[in-house]
Amino acid sequence: MALDRRARRRQQTIDEILEVAVQVMAEEGVAGLSLSEVARRMGIQPPSLYKYFPSKLALYDALFQRGARESLAVYRAAAAQAEPGWAALVAGTEAVMRLGLDHQVVAQLLNWRPVPGFEPSPEAFAPSIEFVQEARRLLQVAVDRGELEQPARLLRGSGAAVDPGRRGDVPAARQPTPGFLGPRALHPPDAPGARAVPMRLPT
Repeated sequence: MALDRRARRRQQTIDEILEVAVQVMAEEGVAGLSLSEVARRMGIQPPSLYKYFPSKLALYDALFQRGARESLAVYRAAAAQAEPGWAALVAGTEAVMRLGLDHQVVAQLLNWRPVPGFEPSPEAFAPSIEFVQEARRLLQVAVDRGELEQPARLLRGSGAAVDPGRRGDVPAARQPTPGFLGPRALHPPDAPGARAVPMRLPT
């Protein structure tokens, strides 16, 4: 029981650190996060913070992981309420986009590369891979239901989407956003040219 209480207290402290970190980033910019400022706002000394996060990059990693998990959960919940296939894909994507608008600081960390030198760990990055897998699955369901044509072009990342109503290519401005983690999810950190590629599904 004592171990359980300590574990709960530790997790509560971690959650508080993450919340304060988001507040700091909202005021100073995502790249402006400072461990000393987080510690100051929590009323503790910086060395006490290192017991939970040994570096600023470790704190970014925890923020990324928490945001990615929440986004994936929101996506799955919204998709589950819609008809399988295209409708589920759209519902899930729209739900995640709304989440991003409500939590723009975290969305920046998830979607772009605002922090020089930061790359999410494999564990933190895992939800983005799961998202791509979910999107692929729903696209295949849409194809199987006859809602989409020319699926190979989309799945190969041709940059052209298919509108189930028109059964033709959609102009670039109307292409549906394929994922909640943007270029970072669709092109993993070690992918060549990951910093300057258009948003498209990976091959």
